[in-house]
Amino acid sequence: MLIALKLLGSIALLIYGMKVMSEALQKLAGPQLRHLLGAMTTNRFTGVATGALVTVAVQSSAATTVMTVSFVNAALLTLSQAISIIMGANIGTTLSAWIMSAGFSFDIANLVWPAFLIGIILIQAGRHRYIGDFLFGLSFLLFALAMLKATGAEMDLANKPRVVEFFDSFETNYGTILLFLLIGTILTAMVQSSAALMAITMVLCATGAITIYQGIALVMGENIGTTLTANIAALNANVQARRTAMAHLVFNVFGVIWVLLLFFPFVRMVCNMVGLDPTAPEQSPTQLSFALATFHTCFNVINTAILIWFIPQIEKLVCLLIKPKTVEQEEVFRLKYISAGIMKTPEISILQAQKEIAVFGDQTQQLFRMVKELALTTDDKEFDKLFDRIEKGEEGSDRMENEIGQYLGEVGEAHLSDDTKGKIRNMLRQIGELESIGDSCFSLARILRRRRDNKINFTKEQEEGIVQIARLVSQALTQMNVLLAGHKDDYDISASIDIENRINESRNTLKQKNIENVDNHVYGYDIGTVFNDLIGEFEKTGDYIINVVQARLGLGYSIDE
Repeated sequence: MLIALKLLGSIALLIYGMKVMSEALQKLAGPQLRHLLGAMTTNRFTGVATGALVTVAVQSSAATTVMTVSFVNAALLTLSQAISIIMGANIGTTLSAWIMSAGFSFDIANLVWPAFLIGIILIQAGRHRYIGDFLFGLSFLLFALAMLKATGAEMDLANKPRVVEFFDSFETNYGTILLFLLIGTILTAMVQSSAALMAITMVLCATGAITIYQGIALVMGENIGTTLTANIAALNANVQARRTAMAHLVFNVFGVIWVLLLFFPFVRMVCNMVGLDPTAPEQSPTQLSFALATFHTCFNVINTAILIWFIPQIEKLVCLLIKPKTVEQEEVFRLKYISAGIMKTPEISILQAQKEIAVFGDQTQQLFRMVKELALTTDDKEFDKLFDRIEKGEEGSDRMENEIGQYLGEVGEAHLSDDTKGKIRNMLRQIGELESIGDSCFSLARILRRRRDNKINFTKEQEEGIVQIARLVSQALTQMNVLLAGHKDDYDISASIDIENRINESRNTLKQKNIENVDNHVYGYDIGTVFNDLIGEFEKTGDYIINVVQARLGLGYSIDE
């Protein structure tokens, strides 16, 4: 029982160490990773190189793959670019296997304590916190590897008759290979860490519990199981992101198929490369671990060398496997770029959230267009139908505000710089103001319904005034969406301020004229009240719009609010 707990504890430490290392490196290099992925994917070869470099940097192919899926989800990468990056990620992840094998070849426990010490000092100092987090994770990783090696020796499975009998019952044939492949796939999918399963495989091989053939079959299963991480993350993403995750699965399944066809000669070739005799009764633990790492590298490098020429065909295949939803199936106010499953670094998450806010801005403008259409509708049935659409649109805007806000709240739970915290505050303010625009649109629709129910007819002068202020609000919305969809450093706020001032002037002029017309009995008080409410709500909409603009630019609230 104690040995079993040591084994499970070592695996838990290994997974934790890899996670801390990966997250620290992603936070440390977040902006650079984003620019690297965007700039170095001009062709399939640079895409593969980029994927390999990023994976080596963050020490997690799952992190690179999920990052790539999120970029596709945010329309920053094309599907073909993403496929090449994923191929490179599979090559980059082989470094983890070599680190594991190094842990079984010499005593690395002595490296743990200085790494712990330096890591803790940097974390407490705060200045280089992410480097400290990386060293802290590395310490756990090295300590876990040392514990696994010691626990494997303590288990001494090769001298346990029942264990030997159990594994000897599996003959070295394709049936056994397929069984161990399935076991590797299931365990990796459950643990969601191919590195942990690679370490377990090395322990089993090094202690003589399983043969090199069975160990390599487990590694093949791990290659398939690890693809499920990205597929799970992409479940709620858009169609291109789901296709990217599926391409990862297709890539690894193809590799497993061709290796299975050449399994025994291929394994013998790998063993010869490290000087290992797969049929020898006694084998060196170091050579066994090196053989597994060598197989992992050869598998991914050769697979990439074959499939890099067929990226367009892979793209067509995943497009056939995952078809887009029809227009009727798509939800009107469904989030387009973010989902709970895809979030790796604050840099990426904030980028996706800002793109979602731009979609939110477009939807509020569509809602306002419906209000303008409602004001011109004369048919009762069409009026009711359009009014219901505006009401549902306002409910959709409430939902979008909540979902984006929850997402930003999750991002805010991470260790963030002051600049990133400021960005999140500004984004929360943007979505709050956008939701207020949705509320204002529904208020305008209710005022128009009150006018219709009370059979109130405006004068030609009033109609012209409404058209004038509505046109100004439309212009303000257009300027707002230009800013939300673009780079804020390129935006000149003077255009938005000018429109806001004209909206205020129009409101003041129309309200003053309305008071005079009621006093002069040009029309009744009831008509004047509805007109005054309508003009006031249009101006209020303009205030919310300028607040969105100022929030995006990191400025204070509008004076006129």
